[in-house]
Amino acid sequence: MFKFIFLILLLLVFVAPLRRFLFWLIVGRQIVKEQKKYHQPSAPIRPEGEIKVEYKPNRNDRPSDNGGQYVDYEEVK
Repeated sequence: MFKFIFLILLLLVFVAPLRRFLFWLIVGRQIVKEQKKYHQPSAPIRPEGEIKVEYKPNRNDRPSDNGGQYVDYEEVK
């Protein structure tokens, strides 16, 4: 009987910290990684005075897509 009570007490004492530690291992590390990723600058920092020109092609070069032919709607009773 004493062993049973002692085992229950040990479980109560060690289960909560063990759960917290396992939660930190599984979820906590991912949260920290995401926070670090969020705080890092997304664009590289360029020195002052540097100019970067990005070319955007003209949208009129593509053929227009009208979505097909028009079909008259007839109501059927």
